[in-house]
Amino acid sequence: MRRRSIDELAGQVGGRVVGSDGTGATEVGPDVVTDSRLATPGALFVARPGEHADGHDFVPAAAAAGAAAVLGTRPTGLPTVVVEDVVAALGRLGRVVVDQTPGLQVVGVTGSSGKTSTKDLLAQVLEPVGPCVSPAGSFNTEVGVPLTATRVEPGTRFLVSEMGARGIGHIRYLCGLTPPRVGMVLNVGTAHLGEFGDRDTVARAKGELVEEVPADGWAVLNADDPRVLGMRPRTRARVALFAVDHRPPTAERQVWAEQVRTAGPGRYAFRLHAADDAGEQQADVELTGLGRHQVANAVAAAAAALCVGLDLDQVATGLSAAGPRSHWRMELSTRPDGVLVLNDAYNANPDSMQAALTAAAELVADQRRTHPGARLVAVLGEMLELGEQSGQEHRALGEAAAAAGVTELLVLGEHAPDVVAGFDGRGSSTPGAVGATVLATKEDAAPSLSGRLAPGDVVVVKASRACELQTVAEQLALSGEST
Repeated sequence: MRRRSIDELAGQVGGRVVGSDGTGATEVGPDVVTDSRLATPGALFVARPGEHADGHDFVPAAAAAGAAAVLGTRPTGLPTVVVEDVVAALGRLGRVVVDQTPGLQVVGVTGSSGKTSTKDLLAQVLEPVGPCVSPAGSFNTEVGVPLTATRVEPGTRFLVSEMGARGIGHIRYLCGLTPPRVGMVLNVGTAHLGEFGDRDTVARAKGELVEEVPADGWAVLNADDPRVLGMRPRTRARVALFAVDHRPPTAERQVWAEQVRTAGPGRYAFRLHAADDAGEQQADVELTGLGRHQVANAVAAAAAALCVGLDLDQVATGLSAAGPRSHWRMELSTRPDGVLVLNDAYNANPDSMQAALTAAAELVADQRRTHPGARLVAVLGEMLELGEQSGQEHRALGEAAAAAGVTELLVLGEHAPDVVAGFDGRGSSTPGAVGATVLATKEDAAPSLSGRLAPGDVVVVKASRACELQTVAEQLALSGEST
C-alpha cells in the first residue's frame, strides 16, 4: 500500500490512535505484516489473536525489525491503532487499498481444488502485461485476502484474489474486501465436506463468488463440472465457459483445450481454443507443471486472462513460460541415485489425491523405459475435514493407490487402517508389490525406505496441510547417495 499517516490509517479502519506523539505524523507502510519476522522499516504490524499465541506479544520483535505502528486491540510499545476486531479492521484496510487504486482489475478464484495452482498460472500470464499482485501460497482467508490486497500499490493493474470458504457467507464476505470484476469457479469437490455436509452446500458457498461479479464483469465457469455449470443462472455477469477435450456450451466466451498430449515426463501440451463474438482463435501451449490436471487449471487461467483483456497469443506464451511458484505442490526432485521424489504435501482432498497418484503413475511409467523395474511408492497422510465420509473416502484413497499401480504404500493418521483396507481389498497387480504399512509417526517414513529404493523409483508424498508431510518429502529428497 502507499505510505500514509497513522491518523489517516485510523480513520480508514475505524480505530483510534494511542501512543503517538500527538501530531498524527507517524508514517506507516508500505508493508503490512502479521508475522513479526517479516516486519520491515515503516511496516504496520497486525497483532491478530491466534489459536496458540497473541500477536501483541510479538510487538517488541516487530519494533526491532523496524515496524512503525501496530494494529491491535490494546496499546503497545509502538504507536497503535486500537480497534475492537483486528481481523475486521484488516479487512477494511484491504478494501481501502483496492478502492484507492484506479484501473485495478480484481480476479477472484475459488474451487474445491486447484485454486493455488490456477492462481499461480494466472499471475504469471498477467505479469508481463502489467503489475500484478497475487497471494503467496494459499492466502485465501479473511486474513490472507486483505493482507494480499495491502500489497497493491499505485499503478498495480491486476489483483488475483484466491478465496476459500469454511461456510456459507464466507466468500461473499471476501468479495466485499476485494470486489471481483472476474470471478472464476474451478470445481465443486469433496474438500471440506465435514464443514459443509454435502457437495450441493459446497456449490452454494462457491457460487457466492459469481453472484458478486457486476453485470459488466465476467463469471468464468467450468463447463465440465455440472454443479459449477449450474451456477450460470446465479450471475448477472457475462459468462465465459471453459472445458477440456471438447468445446463448452454456447456462452459469451468459450475457452477449451483439444489435442491434449504428453510433452515429457508428467507434462502436457495442448491446442488452446477461444471463441467469442469476434470469432475463434487457436494457439499451442506446452506446460511445465506436472500432471494432466494442470491442463484444466491452465484453461481456466486462460479464460480469466482473456476476460481482463489479454489476447490469445499473450495467454499461450504466458502459460508455456509459467513454472511452479508455491512450495510443496507437485515439486519434483531427482536424487543423485536416480530416485524421483514428488512432494505434493501442501494439502490434500480426494480429488487432489487422485491427481497426484495419476501424475506419479505417469512418471513411473516413463521411468520404466530406462529402468524396467522402477516402482511407485506412496507416503500418504490423512485428508482432513471430510466429516462423516472420512472413512469411506480414505478407503477409496487406498483403492485409488492400488489402481494407480502403487507397489508400496506407507500411511499415517487416524484413518490409516481405512486406507490400508482399501489398498489390500483392491489389490495391486503391479509386479513387485509389497503391500501397505501403517506408520506410527512421520519420522518413521524415510528410515523405513532407507536402502530399499532403486534408480527409477518414484516416491509421492501427500497429505492435508496439518500433517506436515513436506518434511518427509524433503528428508527423502536429501537421503539419496550417488551410485
